[in-house]
Amino acid sequence: MAGLRMSIVVSATSFLLGLLFTHWIADSLTLWKSPSTNSDPRLWIAATYYSILTRMPPMLAYIYVAVAVLGGLTLLWSLGDGRAGNLMFDGGSLLLYSSAVAMYLYSVLPNLFENFSALPLPFVRAEPTAPPSTSPSVPPFPTTLRTPTLELASSHLVCSVALTGVLLLQAGRWWAEQKDVDDDEEEAPSPDEKAVVKDEKEPVKEKKKAS
Repeated sequence: MAGLRMSIVVSATSFLLGLLFTHWIADSLTLWKSPSTNSDPRLWIAATYYSILTRMPPMLAYIYVAVAVLGGLTLLWSLGDGRAGNLMFDGGSLLLYSSAVAMYLYSVLPNLFENFSALPLPFVRAEPTAPPSTSPSVPPFPTTLRTPTLELASSHLVCSVALTGVLLLQAGRWWAEQKDVDDDEEEAPSPDEKAVVKDEKEPVKEKKKAS
């Protein structure tokens, strides 16, 4: 049962972590960049991606929520066993997992729907008098959107680091449990040792019968 619960937690966490990794195509344009390199085209590309996220089908959002709830409930279930290993590894995993979920609920989602859901698509515009071969111009990026765009990339990074910590703790738990199993197998007597002990006890019983 412990292996099943661990598999569910790892699968749910990996699924959510994969979703956050897909945002890297937009986050990488603004994260750890100096103000001089955060040009308007980069910011518009990131804002376009975030705006598309707010327009995804509701069914996908329900799937993401279901996976996140499943992972959290499984961690709570495993933590309820009260075993020392569960309290240490699953307790830390639950803390990191809940931190990532709270960051997404109270920082990422409000930022997305408040600042990017009403943006029109596409953002680029072509000049009416420009020849067809000319690339479309990019309008100046609004100053009011600059900070929300940078905060989204930072929030996604925090969630990714927290979920990566969950995977590391679950890997540590698996290693600790395997170590305990190996130690128990080493301490348990082998079949040959059991046979030797049995042979040593049988003469004692025969002497008692003879007396």
